[in-house]
Amino acid sequence: MNPTFAKPLRTRIKICGLTREEDVDQAVAAGADAIGFVLYAPSPRAVSLARAAQLARRLPPFVTPVLLFVNETAKRIQEACATIPGACLQFHGDESPEQCLQASGGTRAFLRAARIPLGDAAASFDLVEYAQRYSHAQAILLDAHVDGYGGGGKAFNWSLLPPSVDSHLVLSGGLTPANVADGIEQLRPRCKTLAVDVSSGVEATGPDGRPIKGVKDADKIHRFVAAVRAADAQTLENL
Repeated sequence: MNPTFAKPLRTRIKICGLTREEDVDQAVAAGADAIGFVLYAPSPRAVSLARAAQLARRLPPFVTPVLLFVNETAKRIQEACATIPGACLQFHGDESPEQCLQASGGTRAFLRAARIPLGDAAASFDLVEYAQRYSHAQAILLDAHVDGYGGGGKAFNWSLLPPSVDSHLVLSGGLTPANVADGIEQLRPRCKTLAVDVSSGVEATGPDGRPIKGVKDADKIHRFVAAVRAADAQTLENL
C-alpha cells in the first residue's frame, strides 16, 4: 500500500430510523457505527424522546446514538441532549449555521443535512459553499431534496457533486445493499472522509412490496454492512 495515502479507508455506517429493540440489536451485531433516532413527530419513523433514550441504552461502547431534528426549538434539543448525553445531533430542516451552533451548545457534535436536488439539477447545488457555511458541523450529510423533509428513499445523481469538498461527508438517500458500493466509489475521492447513512434501504417489505417504515430487515442490514466492507476492501486492493 502506498504509505502516502492518508485518507481513512474504513467507511463508517449509520442505520437510521430505528424504532424497535430487535432492530437496534441487529444493527449493532452487523457492525454499525451509529444508530439514528428520528425526533420529528410528522415522520412515520418518529419516536418519542423517552423511547429514543430507552433504545439508546441498548447501545454498547463506541456505537453512537444520533438524534435527528427538523426545525426544533433549542430548548427541546437541549432537553434531548441532557436525556441522551452521548448523542450526536443531526439537523435536517432549515436550521441556519447560527441555530445549529446555539442548539448544540457550541460543543455537541452535529451533522448538517444538505438537500441535493434530484436529476441534473444536482449540479446546481453549491456543496463547497454549503460546507463552508456549516464549517462547525462534524460532517455534511447528503440527502435527496424531495417534498417535505427527508430523502424519501430517493437517490440523487452522485456523479454531479463537486470533485473536491473540504469536509467530512455522509452519503444518504436511496442507498441499498445493491448500490452503496457504487456510491462509496464515486464519493470517497471527493472529500476528507466518507460515511454512509441508510434507512428505507434496509427496511422490511410489506405485502404490497413497499417498505414498512420504521421496521428494519435484519438480513438487509447485514447485507448492507457487508457491501460497505467489501467496497472498502476493494479500495484497499486497488491502491
